[in-house]
Amino acid sequence: MVTDRQVRRLRMLINKEKTKAIAASKAGMDEKTARKYIGLGKLPSECKSEHVWRTRLDPFSGEWERIEQMLDINPGLEAKTIFEDLQRRQPGKYLDGQLRTLQRRVKVWRATEGPSKEVFFSQVHRPGKLCASDFTDMSKLGITIAGEWFNHLLYHFVLTYSNWETGTICFSENFESLSEGLQNALWELGGVPQKHRSDRLSSAVNKDCSEEEFTRRYRALLDHYGLEAEKIQTGKANENGDIEQRHYRFKRAVEQSLLLRDSRDFSDRKEYEEFIRKLLDQLNCGRSKRFKEELAILRPLPAIRLTDCAKEEVKVSRGSTILVRHNTYSVDSRLIGEYVKAHIYAEKIQIWYSQKLIDTLPRLRGSEKHHIEYRHIIDWLVRKPGAFENYRFREDLFPSSYFRMAYDCLRRHSPNHAAKEYLKILYLAAKKGEERVESAIRQLLFANQSICAEEVDTIVDSGQKVTLPTEVTVNAVNLAVYDELLTYQEGESVHA
Repeated sequence: MVTDRQVRRLRMLINKEKTKAIAASKAGMDEKTARKYIGLGKLPSECKSEHVWRTRLDPFSGEWERIEQMLDINPGLEAKTIFEDLQRRQPGKYLDGQLRTLQRRVKVWRATEGPSKEVFFSQVHRPGKLCASDFTDMSKLGITIAGEWFNHLLYHFVLTYSNWETGTICFSENFESLSEGLQNALWELGGVPQKHRSDRLSSAVNKDCSEEEFTRRYRALLDHYGLEAEKIQTGKANENGDIEQRHYRFKRAVEQSLLLRDSRDFSDRKEYEEFIRKLLDQLNCGRSKRFKEELAILRPLPAIRLTDCAKEEVKVSRGSTILVRHNTYSVDSRLIGEYVKAHIYAEKIQIWYSQKLIDTLPRLRGSEKHHIEYRHIIDWLVRKPGAFENYRFREDLFPSSYFRMAYDCLRRHSPNHAAKEYLKILYLAAKKGEERVESAIRQLLFANQSICAEEVDTIVDSGQKVTLPTEVTVNAVNLAVYDELLTYQEGESVHA
């Protein structure tokens, strides 16, 4: 079969060789074929007619009109669903191998007669004009801290022109995390772009029924930095495509770095944060040229940074608890009946009274949860031991598994006095140190001795160091012994 290359070579040789026969021979074809293509003035590929006829009967010709009606009514129907419907209505007529034929026909129908598809319009980005941010879930990467699964999010910030990016670890998509993450990014950046685009976060964007487009706190945050607010439409994640694409690429970079590191476990959160920071610095190194263009245009930062917390005034209940953001926290019993101010940060809650910081509590994630600190209520609980058994938040009064084991042991040996004795032990933990009391409990448990507050108090006061069976000490090897084996006097030999 003659190729286009042969005909091109023939055209080049026809004016150089003495005869057409010689030119045809050098082009790899006979003289008759050469005369044919010279006369046609076309390449072989240009002479082929397009294949538009069928080589076999269409098995769906009798059903196609009905299939078209189904697709007109429900354009989202898959060819496989239609095919299975045909098999149910006409058993034995259509074989599984004919599914691909129907899929091709449906594909052609969608491309020629189906509904139009959404068009995505690429945008021109200008330096210093737009930044975008969103939260992304990092839990699927399998990060662990000291062997414990670290379930967390990342507030991800990107300049859309240079793709310079940064992030802050957080645990929920609340306003405090948004405020902390955005301000961290701007102060690290050292300037302020013109606009900020966000997803339809409930912490930033009001519901459609609200008269105000953005929440009051989010608007105040942006006004402080002189940022214009932008939001995407509901269900249109592609409108925030810059940050969505950076989510994917950043997490892929994290995954690759973890594979190189050969471990997903970190000794503490600080080590993990340093790992993320180092990776972000590496990614941003390749964007320095465009980033410098943005830095030259960014507006200056304000004189001060806004506080990252929200403030609520709450009353301390008779149970020595407060309700903050649908979660229950205990406070010192002295504050019962008083109003305190809760400063709500992304990961902590500060309790203020009379302009003094009284306590700092870990912020709970989600709602309908509780954090009860036994030190806040133990003074009165030891006076009312009967309240312990059915106390609503009883499980929070076991600081560790050893305290729970101590209580279970007390219940087995003296069920009527278990609560009273355990509360005395808990009182010792509050007054003399939780670690010291836990160490005493462990000593009694491993020695199979009876547990009581008096015994625990005696061990704590003695200051005795407890060595557990699981604590194995291996003495350092003196390497000098091996050096002696390698040295010997003349005439002596060392035998293996």
